Amino acid sequence: MRSDRLDRAPLPLKISACLGLLFLHLPILLIFLYAFTTEEKSYRFPPPGLTLQWFAVTWNRPDVWAALMLSVKVASLATAIALVLGTLCAAAVSRSAFFGREAVSLLVILPIALPGIITGIALRSAFSMADIPFSFFTIVLGHATFCIVVVYNNAVARFRRLSGSLVEASMDLGADGFQTFRYVILPNIATALLAGGMLAFALSFDEVIVTTFTAGQQSTLPIWMLEELIRPRQRPVTNVVAMVVVLVTLLPILAAYFLTRDGDRIAGAGK
Repeated sequence: MRSDRLDRAPLPLKISACLGLLFLHLPILLIFLYAFTTEEKSYRFPPPGLTLQWFAVTWNRPDVWAALMLSVKVASLATAIALVLGTLCAAAVSRSAFFGREAVSLLVILPIALPGIITGIALRSAFSMADIPFSFFTIVLGHATFCIVVVYNNAVARFRRLSGSLVEASMDLGADGFQTFRYVILPNIATALLAGGMLAFALSFDEVIVTTFTAGQQSTLPIWMLEELIRPRQRPVTNVVAMVVVLVTLLPILAAYFLTRDGDRIAGAGK
């Protein structure tokens, strides 16, 4: 009985938690609400009426589809690059001991620790000095700089939990490096890589600051939304698109959480 009382949160703490969640999520709920409003040019509360017409309007806007496809392509390619480079960096740092290893680890995670505007200015200066025209690939390179960090953090944590005896046993049984990676290492780090890839995709999909400095004349979906807020044509369309962005980024984050919450139970851990 006593333990039940100790485990039960006090009422003031529950109220504080509810207020904190409300503060965080009320603006998002308002975005969802105003995606259905009948008012086109202003945000009145409560909305004068509710309608589904803006979903049809958004569906028929070619500029929305162009921005959406560009964001999906950029996020997909940036995530693929991040998975390869982030995994290789994590393997090198976690499975090898060499001089300056901690410095290398710090340099890998530095891009996500720096303000986005610093990264954006640095990339723009580098592209300009190298006479690289701003295009789809400059956006991908810009996004890959911080996507690598997300994959690296997930992979390095899983590599450090993976028992080295499994790799040694595989090599002793005659497996080469590729076979060891395919049948021993990859199955143990697969969920971490999948979670890191999903988080990297979500982070790339809604990136604004770095994209602003590397996109040139192209508009990803977040940049399109920013321009629509400054010079709105149909305000509810922006809310519909914002709702889609929330859902697109929320689903990978939830999936990544469920994939990694049991990450401590790994074959060979603690042996």
